[in-house]
Amino acid sequence: MKPDSRCMKLKLVLAIGMICISVAAISFAQVQTKQTTTAGAPAVQVNVERGEVVAVEGNDLVMKMEDGTIRHFPNIPERAKITVDGQQLSIHDLKPGMKLQRTISTTTTPMTVTTVQTVTGKVWHVTPPISVILTMENGENQTFKIPNGQKFEVDGQMVDAFALKKGMKVTATKITEVPETVVSQQKTVTGTMPTPPEAPPANSPILIAEVSATPAPPGAPTPAPTPAAATPPANTPAEAPATPTQTPARTGSYTWLIWLLVALLIVAWLVASRMKHRT
Repeated sequence: MKPDSRCMKLKLVLAIGMICISVAAISFAQVQTKQTTTAGAPAVQVNVERGEVVAVEGNDLVMKMEDGTIRHFPNIPERAKITVDGQQLSIHDLKPGMKLQRTISTTTTPMTVTTVQTVTGKVWHVTPPISVILTMENGENQTFKIPNGQKFEVDGQMVDAFALKKGMKVTATKITEVPETVVSQQKTVTGTMPTPPEAPPANSPILIAEVSATPAPPGAPTPAPTPAAATPPANTPAEAPATPTQTPARTGSYTWLIWLLVALLIVAWLVASRMKHRT
């Protein structure tokens, strides 16, 4: 093949391509589309969850919720931050005993997407109320389905599909509204450190019992347990001490026996003296 013929064919292909692009641009220019979105009043729902940290293993969190159930939160991302007592903590900074609160705000916004399509052309053929074939400004014919209740503008008047005739220049506007719902969520997690245990009061009595674990040797008497001295409770008046009972001396219990012996000796001496005088 000669080089000149190749150049001619290449120029012909390029020319045909440019013509097709121009025709397509003119054809698409006949149908104008405009789309708008209208937002309605949003509805906000707030859900609060509270619980206590039970365990943290890697990026997994185990919590005891307010209702007593145990929940597992797996694969918590590193970027997630928790505000605890004013500090930004990550999942690895959480400790058992911390109280956490997660607030989930769900916003639901109703949206309406309105699409307006405008078509202008000459009626070439109409099949009311199903379809119409219009000749566009570029000379091409396009078939359009007629929506239910569609109106056409002819010489400033609005008519239906049954009033269309061949050769009429018409403008049709199609309006469609599609409802949509946009849902967005915002999550915030806050918490507090675990409460330290309370120290015992300074004035509270403390009883300490010592227990010896060493067994007594066999045969040895078992010592009587020593009663623990009970410390009187604070702010309680002390009882009056009991009056000690005086125990008489042991020698006093033999005094009557000594006097009895003396009396017997005197009686025996008197009896012996009388017997001597009689003889």
